[in-house]
Amino acid sequence: MQGKTKLLNTVSTQQGLNINRNKTKIMKANTKNNNPTTLKGEPLEKTDLFTYLYSTISKNGDTEDYVKARIQKARVAFIMLRNSWRAKQIKINTKLRIFNSNVKAVLLYGSETWQHTYKTLKRIPSSTNACTESYT
Repeated sequence: MQGKTKLLNTVSTQQGLNINRNKTKIMKANTKNNNPTTLKGEPLEKTDLFTYLYSTISKNGDTEDYVKARIQKARVAFIMLRNSWRAKQIKINTKLRIFNSNVKAVLLYGSETWQHTYKTLKRIPSSTNACTESYT
């Protein structure tokens, strides 16, 4: 890891880019090597969890925190549309299309990369049911 970090810094510098050591963190997984990885002679901060492209990546590969975050974002999306849910002039079929395109899409974003455990698979229907039950 140290060699790759040094190479990245060298190539970046050649291209006129500087790596900000304070914003750079590392996560080591499945390794017994506890040697610190350094950048410009200073050790980089270690982390067990980080967000990349709106996905939460953890050291152990668990997606539970990411699923929780997606459920919370879907709830927020649902609440933001409360006027639509209460509107009597909007047909049920239209409300279902709004729900699927605006709430379910937020909930299931990135789900193809989730670790599909029984607990995770059980949470998805219960979270959508919780939304719909509050307005029926």
